[in-house]
Amino acid sequence: MIEQQYIDLFETYREEIDKNATPGLNNERDAAFESFKKLGFPTSEPEDYKHSDISRAFDTELGLNLRNIPIPVNPYDAFKCDVPNLNTHVFFLINDRYYDKPRSNPSLPEGVFAGSLQTFSEKYPRVFNAYYNKIADYSNNGVAAYNTMFAQDGFVVYVPENTVVEKPLQLINILRGGVDLNVNRRILLIVGKNARVKLLVCDHTVDDVHFVVTQVIEIAAEENAQIDLYELEENSEKATRISLLYCNQQERSKVTAAGITLHNGYTRNDYRFKLLGEYAETHVGGLAISDKKQHTDNFAFLDHAVPHCTSNELFKYVLQEKSTGVFCGRILVEKGAQKSRAYQSNHNLCVSDDAHMYAKPQLEIYADDVKCSHGLTTGQLDVDALFYLRARGIPEEEARMLLMVAFTKDVVDMVRIDILRERLEYLIDKRFRGDLLRCGNCNVCK
Repeated sequence: MIEQQYIDLFETYREEIDKNATPGLNNERDAAFESFKKLGFPTSEPEDYKHSDISRAFDTELGLNLRNIPIPVNPYDAFKCDVPNLNTHVFFLINDRYYDKPRSNPSLPEGVFAGSLQTFSEKYPRVFNAYYNKIADYSNNGVAAYNTMFAQDGFVVYVPENTVVEKPLQLINILRGGVDLNVNRRILLIVGKNARVKLLVCDHTVDDVHFVVTQVIEIAAEENAQIDLYELEENSEKATRISLLYCNQQERSKVTAAGITLHNGYTRNDYRFKLLGEYAETHVGGLAISDKKQHTDNFAFLDHAVPHCTSNELFKYVLQEKSTGVFCGRILVEKGAQKSRAYQSNHNLCVSDDAHMYAKPQLEIYADDVKCSHGLTTGQLDVDALFYLRARGIPEEEARMLLMVAFTKDVVDMVRIDILRERLEYLIDKRFRGDLLRCGNCNVCK
């Protein structure tokens, strides 16, 4: 039993885990532990994980930094990876610990907090206890339970009501270690009534070891809140990333979430949105560019619980060589959720004969006055378009790259930060050309 070693580890080192965290984090561990003992890690047997056996990633010797031993890296000196000309407030997580030695304190609007999960739990205990683990559900997900058992820190953005954070926030996650390592990361976004914020999360691997990352993101969008969350994954082929995003939306809130995987090893992303207030609006999308034997699985569940809500899903994959893509999208329109509008699209390019794509769009509707649709296409590059470009003197390899770049455009267009969107177009072009997939300012990855 794969889980037994982690059950034993938790029981043996529980005192150390608690000692290097805070009471707010520790309060949730016992209930999460009981859930994990019942659920374990997902295997490929459940339908939602049919093509992604998560348990296999944990069937190996992995270190955990339970004693909060400092990682020898100064991210400001070693890792200058903010997108050129993108004016952001920059924060770092080293593995799953907040880097608490900023060069300068960001000039955030009054009342806004962005920083360590531990610090937030002590500074704002009432708000922390109202939201932490209240959106994520570890009672039916073994990974969420496991993450809650071991998480000792993370990153929080708290924007009180009627507050607008004009300047985007950027969180850079750096994976670093001398041995194969398990990292358990938490991100919490609390955005109050009439508040607005944009967050870019970048994932990067520094060391050439195996990393297994669990990540739980909780988003609370209160009435008329606006949240943009963009994730950019540029991990190594030795990284396994299992991310679960849970979002609760209240009346007239608007959330845009887009995940772009430019380079990875084995990735599973869960997106779970609950539209709980009327006229809430959700836009969720993903783009995966894969080659070699890389694996990317996106699962999206959007629950329309009340009337007059809108959701849009768009996921695209470009699969080369022996890579694998998986998409499962489920839209639930509950009884009484009239006037719901829900649209789901999944489009995939299998550039090589050895690439595999598995897709399963689903609509589950219990209301009769709705507009819902789903579309799915999987195929190869358009032969006529390729011929058109070649007839105008463009070499075949260049023509193929131009078509693949064009294929990704509508996902990139979901990004509402102009300079970031332009930079993504540049990085995608580099990806298809086989260049290094790192930002131009990165001193580590050159």
